[in-house]
Amino acid sequence: MTAVTTTLLDKAPVAVADERPRARRRGLAPGRSLPAARLAGPLLLLALWATASAAGRLDPGAIPAPWTVVETGAHLWTDGTLTTDILTSLQRAGSGFAIGLTAGVVLALASGLTRTGEALIDGTVNLNRAIPTLGLIPLFILWLGIGETFKIAIIAIVVYVPIYLNTHAALSGIDNRFVELAEVQGLSKPRFIREIVVPGALPGFFVGLRLGVTGSWLGLVVLEQINATSGLGYMMFQAQNYGQSDVILVGLVVYGIFGLISDSTVRFIERRVLSWRRTLSN
Repeated sequence: MTAVTTTLLDKAPVAVADERPRARRRGLAPGRSLPAARLAGPLLLLALWATASAAGRLDPGAIPAPWTVVETGAHLWTDGTLTTDILTSLQRAGSGFAIGLTAGVVLALASGLTRTGEALIDGTVNLNRAIPTLGLIPLFILWLGIGETFKIAIIAIVVYVPIYLNTHAALSGIDNRFVELAEVQGLSKPRFIREIVVPGALPGFFVGLRLGVTGSWLGLVVLEQINATSGLGYMMFQAQNYGQSDVILVGLVVYGIFGLISDSTVRFIERRVLSWRRTLSN
């Protein structure tokens, strides 16, 4: 038996290892992120704007050159006008954002963790979402007056809706197997929320937070043109009456800078808080 086995093994074909180098498979991921890559688009737009202005392709009365906008911004900053308007706008946006953030998170938790809360809250918020928020301005003026209160209230509504929707969707999307595992492990309600609910809802929360930050600036530019005496929107509205397109562009640039900074801040916090995730952006 041993001799037969040895003979068969000797006659069996021996697999020869393929020593040819294999071509490296091309990666499907977008690749390593570049430092300050998000500034490439704005810088390219600025370069095209400056080139077109220098070549005389743009009407200076409609679209002033970048250096004209910078000079106007420096003049407004020196005489204190721009500083006052920026501080006023930041105060309005910050107050409305804080209220909207708190309301969105509280309502999402109440609706996502209890059936009673979902029955009472989710339909109401979706009804609110279906109504154009800026269309509520006349009603809120009747309720709250035409001062600062209604402006902050409208910004809060603009902020809380995306935060609620995305956080609630993330809560509803938590795998039920994690809930069953928590029950088997005997986790208490606070520990279940801390170890299962919060990590599962954070990705959706940050998406809503980014949308809320952007929404606060979009709402502000409209609201500051209604019975306001200061603010970036008021400055732009006054410049429109006097045909000062350079002042309008100064306001738009400041809005854009604040929007980019706030969004980048949220993205930075998101990467730190959700450092355990491995995504295409990592």
